[in-house]
Amino acid sequence: MIQEFQIRILPEQAANEQGIKQFLVADKGLDARHITHIRILKRSIDARQRIIYVNLTVRVYLDEEPTDQLFTPIEYLDVSSRPAAIVVGAGPGGLFAALRLIELGIRPIVLERGKDVHGRRKDIAKISREHTVNPESNFSFGEGGAGAFSDGKLYTRSKKRGTVDRILQIFCQHGASESILVDAHPHIGTDKLPRVIENMRNTIIRCGGEVHFQTKVTDLLLKDNNVYGVCAIDSNKEVETPLQFEGPVILATGHSARDVYRWLYKNNVEIEAKNLAVGVRLEHPAHLIDQIQYHRREGKGQYLPTAEYSFVTQVEGRGVYSFCMCPGGTVVPAASGPEQIVVNGMSPSLRNSPWSNSGMVVELHLEDIVPLSNSPKGENIDSPLAMMEFQENLEKQCWLQGNRRQTAPAQRMADFVNNRLSSSLPKSSYQPGLITSPLHFWMPPFITTRLQQGFRQFGRQSHGFLTNEAIIIGVETRTSSPVRIVRNPDTLQHIRIEGLFPCGEGAGYAGGIVSAGIDGERCAENLAKKMEVF
Repeated sequence: MIQEFQIRILPEQAANEQGIKQFLVADKGLDARHITHIRILKRSIDARQRIIYVNLTVRVYLDEEPTDQLFTPIEYLDVSSRPAAIVVGAGPGGLFAALRLIELGIRPIVLERGKDVHGRRKDIAKISREHTVNPESNFSFGEGGAGAFSDGKLYTRSKKRGTVDRILQIFCQHGASESILVDAHPHIGTDKLPRVIENMRNTIIRCGGEVHFQTKVTDLLLKDNNVYGVCAIDSNKEVETPLQFEGPVILATGHSARDVYRWLYKNNVEIEAKNLAVGVRLEHPAHLIDQIQYHRREGKGQYLPTAEYSFVTQVEGRGVYSFCMCPGGTVVPAASGPEQIVVNGMSPSLRNSPWSNSGMVVELHLEDIVPLSNSPKGENIDSPLAMMEFQENLEKQCWLQGNRRQTAPAQRMADFVNNRLSSSLPKSSYQPGLITSPLHFWMPPFITTRLQQGFRQFGRQSHGFLTNEAIIIGVETRTSSPVRIVRNPDTLQHIRIEGLFPCGEGAGYAGGIVSAGIDGERCAENLAKKMEVF
């Protein structure tokens, strides 16, 4: 017999199967002698009150062993002799699009401007050690995209639970822990996600697809407003080689491919500016966040995970909120080119760093940046690139504040709120180093004043959160794409160009690993319909 229960138990009871079993015997009247196996289906933590509980949905097997699985693996068939489609970008949008194309009988040709996931590591390390940014291989560009080395959190606001579960199951099929199918806020971790991504690439190649690294797409091949392929440059050799690839195109370049936005705009491909959220990265001691969130001096103790938080408020008509919260994580240098400082956060799978951080950002509309629209590149407020230009200008200001290196400007949190320069800074996870700087003074006031009011509100909600033990680090600008590549909502093709499928975060239609994966699959399905193989 199989029975399912929703139970609410203490963390020490939820720590192992024996504790759960004892609770079921006492609370549900089950006979321990008949319980042969317990499978956890869903898990979440309720820390709203002084007594903390773990909510579990469990499947209990009585006098029988489990024969079912948490998921059924997808069978990917050989597509080496099938028609080809081009996937530009090997981030989550591109990888999930490529895998879905294989399912639908189409041979994906994946073109990635950066290096493979292992080759990226050396270039990323140089950012901290040598303060040099490789514009084609960094935290944004390369196999796995920004998500590969920016935490691997799999939380999404998508309401399509079945579609979300499918994305998580594909990750599991390629080596992720099955815990991501169970936890309310699933997380793979920056230490484990690269192996999963490599396994996805190997599936694509094993099934007859192609993956080309250091192959940068520079233009579309067009005839009568129909895409029939792309132009690219192969940088794998000493002499760059021009290439052409033919087929319909899924464009999944990520939210930092500014050169792509520029050549699209130059070639009259319809794009539009979109709202953005900009701010700072806020870092606390992890133990302090544990104490605040779990309402106890000992913090998380032995049985609880490193604590998360989520804050949101409205200040002067704009949202102010935490973004990409990384418990037990590190702040990383996420610039994708010269003369930029951009920060992001990540956590390893164990979330065992002494610090916890999150983006703290302010919602911006296009009219907010009018006073700062004097771009050195000549863009104006009416240009669809205006928000991107604002992004670039702020990142350059930050670089100048950091002494033209990856040394990031920083300020103690309470000093920032009270318009004081910090005379010293606490230890930080940010490896390139910090320099004390009056962020309240040089950042745009429509950002700083809202952040200050937001921090005061969050401090009232959670006593101890607003503290000089925490630091803010500038700047967090890559929360999403600053543009949207306009597409038909029914076919997902560009509104004017047949055969071009703008996809994922870079196209302005996703906001994280899972949502980008979902959008990649949707684009693949619509491309298959166009090719009449679906």
